Amino acid sequence: MIRNDVRNIAIIAHVDHGKTTMVDQLLKQNGVFRANEAVAERVMDNNDLERERGITILAKNTAVHYKGTKINIIDTPGHADFGGEVERILSMVDGVVLLVDAVEGCMPQTRYVLKKALGLNKKPIVVVNKVDRGCDYDKIANQVIDLFFELGANDDQLDFKTVYASGKMGWATLTPGETGKDMQPLLDTIISEIPAPQGDESDGLQAIICNIDYDEYVGRIGIGKIVRGTLRGGQLAAICHADGSVTHEKIVKM
Repeated sequence: MIRNDVRNIAIIAHVDHGKTTMVDQLLKQNGVFRANEAVAERVMDNNDLERERGITILAKNTAVHYKGTKINIIDTPGHADFGGEVERILSMVDGVVLLVDAVEGCMPQTRYVLKKALGLNKKPIVVVNKVDRGCDYDKIANQVIDLFFELGANDDQLDFKTVYASGKMGWATLTPGETGKDMQPLLDTIISEIPAPQGDESDGLQAIICNIDYDEYVGRIGIGKIVRGTLRGGQLAAICHADGSVTHEKIVKM
């Protein structure tokens, strides 16, 4: 079965290339926040260290609903020191958005994560961000193609779509040198280019937990992806631990 109403993507970028700001714009323009709601900048950077340093340390997931499709977005760390955090997340997604600074171009700290994503056969989209500051479009295009060749991208991955954007100004466009109106071209490209997830809903439940969160009211929260079957509140599930042991628990809340 193919879930055409869902897309799962991760954003890969070097530190300070604007991925968290771009996620902010996607959330704001798709009605996630009320019109009168006060929203902090870099809303996904929700711990003190991330806000102080201006970097993403912990991967976080959010979602926007666009034209009947739920787009699950994972904002991943851009610093090489947190590469392990990103690698776990790649198992949850079907495609990646590579964010490239229009001025700085491809930077070293995207290489490790992008190589893992290409090796797992994830479909890429390239977003050239901060084009409002000026951009040598041919130079950036050559840098990206050279990087993909160097990291062993296959023919399908080399046939990537490029979107030009200004996360700070809140617009995207498919035409180099053109000023866009909103983020709609990026969302349309995600829906058309990123493959929909597949899985058999009638089969037994199998879910991969890639991250653990905690809530003072609910307790531990497992964040992951359902590979097959369905998950319901009150359902019994077998939890397979890393040491090979299995415990049986009840799904309390989703």
